[in-house]
Amino acid sequence: MASALETKAKEAFIDDHFELAVDLYSQAIEQNPRKAELYADRAQANIKLNNLPEAVADSSRAIELDPSMSKAYLRKATACMKLEEYQTAKAALEAGAALAPGESRFSKLIIECEERIAEESGELPKQAPEEATANVVPVKAVPSDPVTVAAPAKPSYRHEFYQKPEEVVITIFAKGIPRECVKVDYGEQILSVAINAPGKDAYHFQPRLFGKIIPDKCRYDVLSTKIEIRLAKAEPIHWTSLEYSREAAVPQRINVSSVTANQRPAYPSSKPKRVDWDKIEAQVKKEEKDEQLDGDAGLNKFFREIYQDADEDARRAMQKSFVESNGTVLSTNWKEVGVKKVEGSPPDGMELKKWEY
Repeated sequence: MASALETKAKEAFIDDHFELAVDLYSQAIEQNPRKAELYADRAQANIKLNNLPEAVADSSRAIELDPSMSKAYLRKATACMKLEEYQTAKAALEAGAALAPGESRFSKLIIECEERIAEESGELPKQAPEEATANVVPVKAVPSDPVTVAAPAKPSYRHEFYQKPEEVVITIFAKGIPRECVKVDYGEQILSVAINAPGKDAYHFQPRLFGKIIPDKCRYDVLSTKIEIRLAKAEPIHWTSLEYSREAAVPQRINVSSVTANQRPAYPSSKPKRVDWDKIEAQVKKEEKDEQLDGDAGLNKFFREIYQDADEDARRAMQKSFVESNGTVLSTNWKEVGVKKVEGSPPDGMELKKWEY
């Protein structure tokens, strides 16, 4: 039975209030996170908003919860086709068509995917002129309403990436996350990462990737302090960024033979510039040594320097004389203080007293 939130979400979608529909579906999912129908319907609303990675993630989750839901495969394929991920779309369509053999949309979209895949590989057969003319159908342009996309929320975890000629490695710094709380899905050019840990805000990272990957060869590991995702590149090209953008420069093919085992390329990263802490520590020590102090601070600094530069016998003598004299004698002569107890020697005008505990 549909909840009040689900009913309101459907009404909002029918009225073309897609942002409101997404928000209401999200609230309904919080109340019932195991209902596949909610994810499939939110995917449709996200498609309308052009939130395509989110739509793929929602469709995948719906399929995971209910593998027999044909519309979830259709919506995943629709979003993937808009992302130009035709292989992933075709696989989803074929799975959906097996569940709904009477649905013509699956077969039509499969043909379209096959054509796009052939175009990409340069193997599209040429149509005869008469056939091409016969298939041309005039389409009336339909004005579309402007859509305002909500600003993305600030991510809960920091991430960075580096790359090799054959793979891209993404690190998400999430500490103490159980493996069962992490869900990672791969498409031809899309990555979906979801972290739902008890007591923590849900995290979703769903970028459209700079280049295409080989999903079957991708993998991830959940470690104690981070999640490491390894994406197998479909082509050995250099990614100028992790996420796709139309303004990105044309990628350059990497010459694998030019990267030797002894060379470590500089990879793009959101991590701050490396700091030479050893150099800073040495500089601080030098400044401390050169610092001129007065009074007790200066005296303590003087004693520390003596102890630091002394040999083992001198250090033993300093410790023994200082302790046994109640802090009134400091000697570096082990031959002298090592054979007898060091008596206290208070300054002039002062009396040495023994404290009883």
